Amino acid sequence: MKTSLLKKIQLFCFLVLLSAVINPLAQAQSPQGEILYDSPSFKVLRIWGTHAERGYAYGFIMGSQINTMMNNYIKPGFGNYYSTARSLILNETNFEFEEKHLVEAAAIIEGMNASGNNPNNLDITDLLVGNAMLDIQGLLGMKGGPGCSTLISWGDATNGTSLNGHAVATRHLDWSSNSVLLNNHLLVIHQPAEQDEQNWMMIGFAGMMGALSGINNQTAVFQHMMDDYSGAGQQGKAYKPIWFAMREAVEVLDYNQDGINDAADLESVMNNSSNGFANAYIISCVADEAADDDHTAMIAELAPTAPTHVYRTNGFADSIPGDNLYCANYQIARNELLHFCSRYNSIRNHIGNGTMLGVEENWTLMRDWSHQSNNIQLMQFAPSQNHFRIAVKKTSPAYLSDFVDFDLNEILNETTGIETVQNFSTLRLYPNPASKTMILEHKLQSIKPIALKILNSSMTEMAFSYGIISKNQIEINTDQLIPGIYVLSIMVDEKVLLAKFVKL
Repeated sequence: MKTSLLKKIQLFCFLVLLSAVINPLAQAQSPQGEILYDSPSFKVLRIWGTHAERGYAYGFIMGSQINTMMNNYIKPGFGNYYSTARSLILNETNFEFEEKHLVEAAAIIEGMNASGNNPNNLDITDLLVGNAMLDIQGLLGMKGGPGCSTLISWGDATNGTSLNGHAVATRHLDWSSNSVLLNNHLLVIHQPAEQDEQNWMMIGFAGMMGALSGINNQTAVFQHMMDDYSGAGQQGKAYKPIWFAMREAVEVLDYNQDGINDAADLESVMNNSSNGFANAYIISCVADEAADDDHTAMIAELAPTAPTHVYRTNGFADSIPGDNLYCANYQIARNELLHFCSRYNSIRNHIGNGTMLGVEENWTLMRDWSHQSNNIQLMQFAPSQNHFRIAVKKTSPAYLSDFVDFDLNEILNETTGIETVQNFSTLRLYPNPASKTMILEHKLQSIKPIALKILNSSMTEMAFSYGIISKNQIEINTDQLIPGIYVLSIMVDEKVLLAKFVKL
């Protein structure tokens, strides 16, 4: 018999309470997380381990900010409908949540309680309301939500620049300039212990578990509202909340198991929600090392009513030249509406022939011609260069604010406090997915020789060979491995690092 969501939530809360009674010292243990970057504008939190361990660290470290977001932004946003919102979440016929994410939500509340930062006794249902707020609004017929726009350039558009044909995407998040939002910008880096998951980062606000904006080493997904849609979602359709669906696309290692992390994974995730979604959304997706143009860049136009899933790729006549895809908040491919807004026309008028769009050119085009006054986050992703840039609004709009550049290799893949390696700075494993060989590029200072092992999904050691190319490069032969997901174990002076990869 299927367990209802209410019973699941009650069970998770009971298990949390039971663990505290059985092991009272557990609450005193250090959370598996750290503030990696802290500025007056935004914070970067890194958490590692299982979903329960990551959730606990998130709640323990960011509990005060989560409490503020829930009580001063989410609850007032629903007003008198907040109790209705909770009821909609608790009715399992309305929304479908992965059990691992319910475990994580319970652990967030546990972490908040342990740190003394849950004065209003928030529970899992409150947290799920906050993370499905746009979906609930869709069921209630409430308009609003983030506006946003994205420009993706690759191939012929970036040839002749430092990208050399690789992809870049710049994304505006246009939302309310509510002071609670502006004071709680947060990036959360997840380093999962689960073998079927990969390192990824959420770019949003304190308390978010899903991927309003989400990236991993190869792929990014960004959510926009479909403002020109006039329909509404229906209760009883078991919708997947959009931010959790997007999270699956960047969190699961090769979601559709075709050997490549690209836009096909997003398409597979979205197609698994056969009823569409509770609200109308536009999702942009960019990937590097994709199989073809259609899976390098994709725009999904999703709605509660038919056609529920429409995907726009470079072959669609959208009036943007070259290897570029642009989206804002209106339907282009859905019903072939070609509904161009003022920002869309502005990009069309200033993109020229759509070539020579490197990192800076792509950024400048979006900054100058796709901004709005309520622009509260502006970000850029260029995976081939391990490049992530972000500017946020504190007082001035994000497009007028200073930006910060991060090296994705350093912030996504750097070892955690559990697996510390002295003088460790970068670790790169490529190509991933691998066919016959791959390169381990590192900056590891080791007294003893570095020892490598390859483990399969059952953690069984596999036979393989490797050779030293240079002081900081090792060539690994994967030709004898059957296609699948593997873990490379790297031993450095009795410390072990684990890196996941896919064998084609």
